Amino acid sequence: MKIGLFFGSFNPIHVGHLIIANTMATSTDLQQIWFVVSPQNPFKKNNSLLHEFDRYTMVERAISENPAFRVSDVEFNLPKPSYTIDTLTVLAQKFPQHEFTLIMGEDNLVQFENWKNYQKILEYYSLYVYSRPNTPEHNFKNHPKVTFVEAPLLDISATYIRKRLSEGKNVKYLVPEIVEEYIRFKKFYQ
Repeated sequence: MKIGLFFGSFNPIHVGHLIIANTMATSTDLQQIWFVVSPQNPFKKNNSLLHEFDRYTMVERAISENPAFRVSDVEFNLPKPSYTIDTLTVLAQKFPQHEFTLIMGEDNLVQFENWKNYQKILEYYSLYVYSRPNTPEHNFKNHPKVTFVEAPLLDISATYIRKRLSEGKNVKYLVPEIVEEYIRFKKFYQ
């Protein structure tokens, strides 16, 4: 099976993530999308990061009605911070029957050369990339392992959602209702 791996902090998961994942699932040859919840991204500070189990639960709730979506906690048992190449190695060993493809925003592609062993990732895996607003030029426009997938240009950020929640403002339509209920019940980001 061809699996798209959608890595993220998902702090919280929002409709932008879901729209991108659904676009990848319905517009490409990917048969499933796995949301890989990252305990700690090496490029991000974790000062407002919820515990990984809470973020996992929010993803699980958000995707529960889509049979093409799965959530993965594979990085929970790996050294922190999480490096994509290490996660890919573990997944390839654990699931040799699957072919894995990375899903990422073009904003991440700009800094891809800073990733640990990025050459190895490109040697063994392909990247499905969706455009992001105001992305600077990069070296991967014509790389044979990089496929650009037409997807809605969304500028929804978890940072914006956390800020609205901390100010007591409404986040309706920014996160799935079932996720908003969980956030409010647990009093997250307040």
